Amino acid sequence: MSEKSKFSGCPATGIGSMPGGDAREAAKTVTGSFGDGQGVPYLAELPARGPGADMIGRTIGLLVEMYGHVEPSGWRISDRPGRDTRRARSWLGEDLDALEEFTQGYEGPLKVQAVGPWTLAAALERRSGEAVLGDPGACRDLAGSLAEGLRDHLAEVRRRMPGARVILQLDEPSLTGVLLGRIRTASGYRTYRAVDRQVVEDTLREVLAVAGDAATVVHTCAPDVPFALLRRAGTDGISFDFSLLTEREEEAIGEAVEGGTQLFLGVVPGTDPASGGLSDPGGSVMGVRTLWRRLGLNPGTLTESVAITPSCGLAGASPAYARAALAHCARAAKSLADNPE
Repeated sequence: MSEKSKFSGCPATGIGSMPGGDAREAAKTVTGSFGDGQGVPYLAELPARGPGADMIGRTIGLLVEMYGHVEPSGWRISDRPGRDTRRARSWLGEDLDALEEFTQGYEGPLKVQAVGPWTLAAALERRSGEAVLGDPGACRDLAGSLAEGLRDHLAEVRRRMPGARVILQLDEPSLTGVLLGRIRTASGYRTYRAVDRQVVEDTLREVLAVAGDAATVVHTCAPDVPFALLRRAGTDGISFDFSLLTEREEEAIGEAVEGGTQLFLGVVPGTDPASGGLSDPGGSVMGVRTLWRRLGLNPGTLTESVAITPSCGLAGASPAYARAALAHCARAAKSLADNPE
């Protein structure tokens, strides 16, 4: 399967989280917004339900032979699966049930999300209260558990939705902080040592490999995206907040496009705009066209290389705006395809 064919039928999608706590309503929205090939439906996360429905809790629920529970400071490793782990798994099952209901007979791309190994290591506490990130051995164990859990999760998604072509997204908003030594310790007075870039790359490669021949995407809504490292780690796509892109990173964008990496560009605000509305779809992607011209890239490659998304998850948006934002992503992607120059 070629790199580009992995993302055929993927002009637009969402990031992962949605507002509210109704799994059926969320599934109805993400499938309805991207009907008729307008984009990629996805397994929504509903963090408003509480711990276990947040992206960290959901991913802890996927781990194999590793468990977590909620402390006032966040998620902490447990010896056995307690109430919080069971709740995370129950909500995931509820969300899968709802998505399965609204994708009966569906054939096409379908995205699922999980927190990547480094953001998870920065968020999950050891029994001491310090993050897993501070213990290289614990980081290796966590990555191995995550890889096994994702392998099982992908198999379950394929069993429930046999016509779907699964895309695995790893959420890594803390990745840059891990690489630059910016993740604070429990006391807040110091930071964890920066992790060697080769170790970060190798670990990501190990986890991404569980997808097999399925497409993979790494998402971050933080600045200073490590494009080259992510590409070396083997991801097929990179998802990021387009408004945070700097001139220094533009060269990396050009290299990614020429190397066949799919770009998921977050150009639609993730929360209700202060103005109360969205710009016209063409206006939302004007900056993308401008960047393509500035880099001297062929406008004809836009539809092959780009998918349009919100800048980050939609958990902080109103339900009405979340629906409007996803529909706007689909219209903006169509505008880009109809008028690439």
